[in-house]
Amino acid sequence: MNLRTMLEEDLNTVVKLLDQLGYPNTGEFLPQKIKKLLENPDEYLIVAEDQEGNVVGFISIHVIPQIALKGDFARISYFSVDENYRSSGIGRFLEEYCEKVARERNCDRIELHCNFQRKQAHRFYDRQGYTESPKYLMKKL
Repeated sequence: MNLRTMLEEDLNTVVKLLDQLGYPNTGEFLPQKIKKLLENPDEYLIVAEDQEGNVVGFISIHVIPQIALKGDFARISYFSVDENYRSSGIGRFLEEYCEKVARERNCDRIELHCNFQRKQAHRFYDRQGYTESPKYLMKKL
C-alpha cells in the first residue's frame, strides 16, 4: 500500500470514488477544486494506491486553527475507498495517516460528518475510536 499526494491525473478515479459516496457529476468542477486545495498548506489530499499503482481510495484532510482552544482540529472532509477494496485495511491505513498528520500539526481532535445512512462507515469509525457528537448544524446557501 502506498500513500501519496493527489495529482491532476487522478481526476477520473476520484470522480468515480466520489460517485460511490453519492456525489455524482463532480468531473465538471473537480479539476479546479483539486488545484485550489493542493495550493492550501492546511489541506491534505491523499490517495492510496494498490500494489499495481492503481488509486483505490482517497482522503481529504483540512487542519483548522482554533481561536479559543489550545489545540487545533483536523477535519476529514471526504474519504472514500473503492467499493471493491473495502474491508481490506485501506480505510484504516488512510485514517491512521490522518491521525499522524493531526498529531504533527498539534491538533487535539479529528472531526468528520458522516451521513446517518452510511451504516458501514459508522461501524468503521466506531472501530477507529470515534464517538458521536450530538449536533451538527448547517445553513445552505
